Amino acid sequence: MSAADGSPAGYARPHIPRLHPYVPGEQPTDGNWIKLNTNELPYPCSRDVGPAIAAEVERLPLYPSPRSMPLRRALAEHHGVDPEQVIVGNGSDDILNLLTRVFCGDGGDAVMAFPGYSLYPVITAIRGEEIRRVRFGDDMRLPVDGLTAADPRILFLTTPNAPTGVGFGNDEIARLLDAVPGMAVADEAYADFAESTAADLLARYPRLVVTRTFSKSYGLAGLRVGYALAHPETIGLLDRVRDSYNVNRLSQAGALAALRDQSYFRETVARVKATRARFSAELEARGWFTYPSSANFVFTRPRDAGGREGADVAESLFRFLHEHRVLVRHFPSDSLTAPFLRVSIGTDAQMTSLLQIIDQWQTTE
Repeated sequence: MSAADGSPAGYARPHIPRLHPYVPGEQPTDGNWIKLNTNELPYPCSRDVGPAIAAEVERLPLYPSPRSMPLRRALAEHHGVDPEQVIVGNGSDDILNLLTRVFCGDGGDAVMAFPGYSLYPVITAIRGEEIRRVRFGDDMRLPVDGLTAADPRILFLTTPNAPTGVGFGNDEIARLLDAVPGMAVADEAYADFAESTAADLLARYPRLVVTRTFSKSYGLAGLRVGYALAHPETIGLLDRVRDSYNVNRLSQAGALAALRDQSYFRETVARVKATRARFSAELEARGWFTYPSSANFVFTRPRDAGGREGADVAESLFRFLHEHRVLVRHFPSDSLTAPFLRVSIGTDAQMTSLLQIIDQWQTTE
């Protein structure tokens, strides 16, 4: 298509019309669903969030803190780092996008451990770059040799992994950081449900960036607040390419209130982990292989009543659940993920209903 025909696409950069945008999980408009497809917290956020947001409404004519400094300082105290080591974004996706602005664009710069967060290929493609994928094996051990051979300028690692939920200990991540050159992003969207955090490695590895979000464990997916911890020089580079007012006033206030209510945070995380353990035990009793999860979801390989497994079986259950108004995720495009379903951890009642519907499915197969 040429620019002469007047089409807007004709004036776009050549690679933009060919981009495949990120596809989020289904978001139903009515509430009569068991929604276990986007790893949201199944409980309300802290009761302190609403009043904190309401207190800011009269100040909406004023711009928010450009650098979200009250929240940066609180996060620095929470993690035991300096405020100069923190940046806040419009969700952690914003932070990931800033990282590609700084470190991608010359071609061959970006590498991801695959499978991982499916946004990485999208945000690197926006920069005109195809991210290189280094595959995990079925055992989900870090592919250190393959990542080292890729010689990346920037490496993206989802830890705990998505979609499998497998967590990586700091000894494993340190071994990776020792071997792989370039910047390394530990995308820790689910780390609050795990037993360790790569943030403990920041003092030893100035090339490390740890990204976090308030969307999962704090129950603030609707506010869109994320942040990163990194060396002050890295934060300075990200601030150079950050939108001036990238986090609105209400989101900053709500996130700060949620962060300060650590008692409620610990309570809700513990509830999710307890439900995860019970649900995983139920799947194990059914003979379903399920990766050990350090996240607020599980990745399980369904087995029908005849003992069959595979992509067709996973697709069958996915469709049956949808027909019964239960949303989970299926990733059929890759041989490693196609036989599995990813199931977010809901309330105990929601998981019990899900298991009952699974039992119905097995009787109809």
